[in-house]
Amino acid sequence: MKDFIKYTLATIVGIVLASIIFTVIGIVSVAGMVASENAGNVLEKNSILRIKLQGEITERTEENPMDFLSRGEIMSIPLDKALEALKKAATNDRVKGIYLEGGVLTAAPAELQELRQALLGFKESGKWIVAYGDEYSRGSYYLCSVADEVFLNPIGMLDWSGMSSQPIFYTGLMKKLGVKMQVFKVGTYKSAVEPFICTEMSDANREQVQSFLDNIWGNMLKEVAASRQINPGELNAMADSTTFLSQAEVFVKNKLVDKLGYLSDVKKALKQRLELDEDDDLNFATLADVIASDGLGKKIDDEVAVYYAYGEIADSRAAGFSQEHNITAKEMMKDLQELREDDDVKAVVIRVNSPGGSAYASEQIWHELQLLRAKKPVVVSMGGMAASGGYYISCGANQIFAEPMTLTGSIGIFGMIPDASELLTQKLGLTFDVVKTNAMSDFGAMGRPFNANEAAKMQGYVNRGYELFTSRVADGRGMEQDSVKAIAEGRVWTGEQALSIGLVDKLGNLNDAVEAAALLAELEDYTVGRYPQVKPWYASLVDRAGSNYMDSRIRAAMGEYYPAYAFVKRIGKVNPIQARLPFDPNIK
Repeated sequence: MKDFIKYTLATIVGIVLASIIFTVIGIVSVAGMVASENAGNVLEKNSILRIKLQGEITERTEENPMDFLSRGEIMSIPLDKALEALKKAATNDRVKGIYLEGGVLTAAPAELQELRQALLGFKESGKWIVAYGDEYSRGSYYLCSVADEVFLNPIGMLDWSGMSSQPIFYTGLMKKLGVKMQVFKVGTYKSAVEPFICTEMSDANREQVQSFLDNIWGNMLKEVAASRQINPGELNAMADSTTFLSQAEVFVKNKLVDKLGYLSDVKKALKQRLELDEDDDLNFATLADVIASDGLGKKIDDEVAVYYAYGEIADSRAAGFSQEHNITAKEMMKDLQELREDDDVKAVVIRVNSPGGSAYASEQIWHELQLLRAKKPVVVSMGGMAASGGYYISCGANQIFAEPMTLTGSIGIFGMIPDASELLTQKLGLTFDVVKTNAMSDFGAMGRPFNANEAAKMQGYVNRGYELFTSRVADGRGMEQDSVKAIAEGRVWTGEQALSIGLVDKLGNLNDAVEAAALLAELEDYTVGRYPQVKPWYASLVDRAGSNYMDSRIRAAMGEYYPAYAFVKRIGKVNPIQARLPFDPNIK
């Protein structure tokens, strides 16, 4: 009887597993057919590139096996794909213009700035851009302000209320739980620890946040004012007087938008630009359509490699605070070694978009980059942020480019180790005892906080990390270490501010960095390679699909509270010594 039950259960499990496997194969097949069909599309004449400014901007295209299940629910704009498509659309005769559809768009200010520059570059080709929105977030309006015509729905909304940062503090919650954070840090401005030991921002942190917010907002005002032909002072005054709840006519009166109209009115305006009859259809193209329609061009052996390093810096794949993409030290070191040994690769651009992370992992990546630089030029292009550990891995490059609104610097080290003794002993009733051979044998033991000797040793360890970090910056930037320390202290700077104090070489985007790398390598003709290769979604189906799918749903549901959830979920799996920006800059 036992054997019968055992074999029956085994058969049922086998049937279930087979069903799952065949379902996955079916999904792969359908997706493959759809991809093949899309790949064969050719742009029609009088095409309009449509970009929906909704969801979030991501650094790079990543395939997700579950995206088709929720098409339209969770959206993103891969920055690498958008920049490539805009560059090709400018020279493709079949693309006549761009239609931007405003919405609620989440992105780092520097990511918005780079995309906006690409849109302006498209306009320089002599082609037009039209924008329409039922609602515009500040980020989407900042992009849409480049358009020749900006439409707003007659009962639509437009947010031009300035910028803010509202960090979340967990100290009160942790006190209720009986958990304290034992903090060891170097840097007056190293504020990543504040949410876990304070109930409000320190004066130093408030100073730095105010500084970089003012600088970012000033850039936005200047750029939007130029596009809309409005005085920057007047535009700033509108942020105080005009809210997203204002009547739509107010936005027209203040020259933020050109016309009020419904979607049908915008389609009519597009047809007029194309000189089409009212009954003719509009041919809309996607970013992928434009990229696929362009020929491969002539193959050139000499290559400038662009390596994308984005996300938190972790010792291993499972050590990040969330299921999102991260920079894994071992994987990146292996990739950099392959680029170093590839004779066709003449120069490397490291595209950094990272708040930092593990100090140990940052040092390992820095070392590997120095080996690479010894053999060929290395240029860094900073994206949304390249702070703390993100700056650590950048500082040794031949040249560093940043966007004016990039967040960078944050040169500092901290350690955070939870003390859950109150929770364990007083609330849960657990007790601990120990037998040991030496004074430090139970270092970091559960059930008690660090004693004075242990705390001193931890602070000494963090201090040595800070000395090493500042020495790496000094060597890479050709500065005295004391001069580095004067602008370090964990302070966050914008790219524009960092240029004035010597932390970056030039303000520019990824294309500027590529051109600089080619110049250093003395290349006239070259191809641009993208690394690491993006894996097809079915290759990571087993280890990432479910977690990424669920994580994306949790992110969508929790919104601004997601970072707190992600921190709690991963707190026990990260290196306690971090070179990292505040856990969530929370810029709105």
